[in-house]
Amino acid sequence: MLELPLSRPPVADRGLDMPGIMRAIADHSARPRYTFMVLDLIARVAGRDGAAGPLVRDGEQRVPIREWLSAAIAPSAARHHYRKATIEAVRADLAQRGLLPADAGQAEHLVEMEVADRVRISGMTAVSRAVSELVRAGLVKRHYQGYRVDHHNRGAQRHAVYTVSAAVLAALARGQVG
Repeated sequence: MLELPLSRPPVADRGLDMPGIMRAIADHSARPRYTFMVLDLIARVAGRDGAAGPLVRDGEQRVPIREWLSAAIAPSAARHHYRKATIEAVRADLAQRGLLPADAGQAEHLVEMEVADRVRISGMTAVSRAVSELVRAGLVKRHYQGYRVDHHNRGAQRHAVYTVSAAVLAALARGQVG
């Protein structure tokens, strides 16, 4: 029979495997599946040193990692009932403010653009929250890099860089279950 310890040692103090990663995430996250998805995506774009960001290649362009993560995860919410509610709320808001065009095609386009913007902003907030949970779990380190110098605080044209430890990268790569 599988016995689960009541008190868990910190991530760094135990052999790291997939169950260990999942326990660490579950201990620190309100949405562990989402947080694990964020970790997996970060690990997939990380370089050999485990660092991902500040910019990630997205087709022909390079975008900040937080925006890329948000866009990568957005399709998972496309059929979600919140999206339908957001569409209706946006439509009602635009109509109330008199900004909804009379042409149905133009109106739908405007609603879709506004919904996409709200989803993008909400997605970036959710990614930031998930990364904060991964940092608290000891699975990821975060710093900011940008215009002047590397710095632990954001601002001044700095973008996030997420670093996944070698042990976490190895556990994710081998998908070990025991």
